Amino acid sequence: MLPKSTLPAMTLVAALATGVFCCELANATDATPNRQRAEPEVGRMAKEFRLEAVAGKRSGEVSLSDVTGEAPVVVVVLRGFPGSQCPACAGQVADLVKHARHFRQRNIEVLLIYPGPAAELKARAEDFLQDSKLPAPFTMLLDPDHSFTQAYGLRWNAPRETAYPTTIVIGKDGKIDFVNISRTHRGRTTATTVLDQF
Repeated sequence: MLPKSTLPAMTLVAALATGVFCCELANATDATPNRQRAEPEVGRMAKEFRLEAVAGKRSGEVSLSDVTGEAPVVVVVLRGFPGSQCPACAGQVADLVKHARHFRQRNIEVLLIYPGPAAELKARAEDFLQDSKLPAPFTMLLDPDHSFTQAYGLRWNAPRETAYPTTIVIGKDGKIDFVNISRTHRGRTTATTVLDQF
């Protein structure tokens, strides 16, 4: 068993190498051709949101404007619990957490958005973290009933889906500087790519 200071989800990275879940990742496609066109775009102001923190640096309700006035923000939209925890999400979070020191040194906040039905959402998010403590500057926020993902045009309306895995970099001025929206389970933004934006 890994120590609690290490994100246990990192063990799922090993599963990637063995192809344990590649069958689930390989052919995930969008079953909703008429998507909303409210998606985040570089150069636009990021939409305000207020969500409840479940773990990490911040507590209580956290709004985007609370954070952007103090630091640039990286918003990482996860898949939540579409029937099971997402191994690709776990791998991405493990990679980001491994670089926590670099985010702190550059005064960058990282908000992890965990979407899903409101019922049991907090318990699912805590299960995703597996009793690990998120280091500063990370905060995990709950997106009950997809209020955030709908507003940002990132809702993935397909069986066993919740949201398109997305990474958004927002400057102190509230404008979007970088966006990566994955239409499959793959294509996650790495910590190195995020840090290269600063």
